[in-house]
Amino acid sequence: MTRKTVRIAMNGVTGRMGYRQHLVRSILAIREQGGLDLGLGDGTVLWPEPVLVGRREHALKEIAEHHGLTEWSTDLDAVLADETIDIYFDAQVTSAREEAIRKAITAGKHIYTEKPSATGLDAALGLARLARDAGIKHGVVQDKIFLPGLLKLKRLIDGGFFGEILSIRGEFGYWVFEGDWQDAQRPSWNYRAEDGGGIVVDMFPHWEYVLHELFGRVTTVQSHVTTHIPQRWDEQGKPYAATADDAAYGIFQLEGGAVAQINSSWAVRVNRDELVEFQVDGTHGSAVAGLRNCRMQHRGATPKPVWNPDLPVTHSFRDQWQEVPDNADFDNGFKTQWELFLRHVVLDEPYAWDLLAGARGVQLAELGLKSSAEGRRYDVPELSL
Repeated sequence: MTRKTVRIAMNGVTGRMGYRQHLVRSILAIREQGGLDLGLGDGTVLWPEPVLVGRREHALKEIAEHHGLTEWSTDLDAVLADETIDIYFDAQVTSAREEAIRKAITAGKHIYTEKPSATGLDAALGLARLARDAGIKHGVVQDKIFLPGLLKLKRLIDGGFFGEILSIRGEFGYWVFEGDWQDAQRPSWNYRAEDGGGIVVDMFPHWEYVLHELFGRVTTVQSHVTTHIPQRWDEQGKPYAATADDAAYGIFQLEGGAVAQINSSWAVRVNRDELVEFQVDGTHGSAVAGLRNCRMQHRGATPKPVWNPDLPVTHSFRDQWQEVPDNADFDNGFKTQWELFLRHVVLDEPYAWDLLAGARGVQLAELGLKSSAEGRRYDVPELSL
């Protein structure tokens, strides 16, 4: 077996997402399986070597020691100056991302980053153009399309199950505790606009690529954005004003005619099977997909409900749906996309989820906020470099 090492500067791994999903469940998981088989027929495997980067020295040291890693640094400039570093990965707070990515591109590193790629569309497109001109490879995390539930949904779409797709309805969210009498499940910066927080800049980029990849390009957006919980308590137990939006209600027209309605909220209590669910209705059938599961109802098996509020319902509507079988082994969605990006870097295999795709997500968030502020629907122009 031949081992091809790829060195990855991982910035932001002391945060929840950077640590759990990207370091532990992706990069270290690839190492635990013996590396990534490149399929060259000669036993060559790709071996990712993480170099941890961040601002908190004690946290980096603790993570490195816990996982048997030897390289970590609080000096990003020094890490980027290291010619042995192949890839720069960014999972920092959004407000710090653009500057770091620009430095990494200038240093000639391939780029892989969490979304949103920047705080505004001009900056996001600027990064995409800078990467194009530098001739480096680049990708943006779009993990939701690799979830088992959405992979099953895509299988139904590709198989023609729905006929003409008419509408998509999405429900996402859960109650994030305010932080006073119970600790919040999300960091306080998420609720401060001045720190790049807000559910629109967090979730609309997700909805853009989910809709784009599965159903078609978003052509218009109309949204209502609000802050339901105006005061929260931070990690030190101190109250602060929640200046960022914690709920957004969006309507998206799609190329081809389908319409999507997606509610996003950190101030909602869950009464559904999973934290996010999408119902897709078509002329030939419907389906409801979550993180892991997907249920379907074909038109030939659709019952005939009759509205009669004077009589109790004697059957379960949920029981009339059929589970879509796995028919495959599903890996962690973040890990799956990491493997595709690593193959793109090493083998030059095709890869669509780049900084331009990331800019589409930033564009939708920007227009969603503008739509709510001005009380009007906005066209979503098609982006190009």
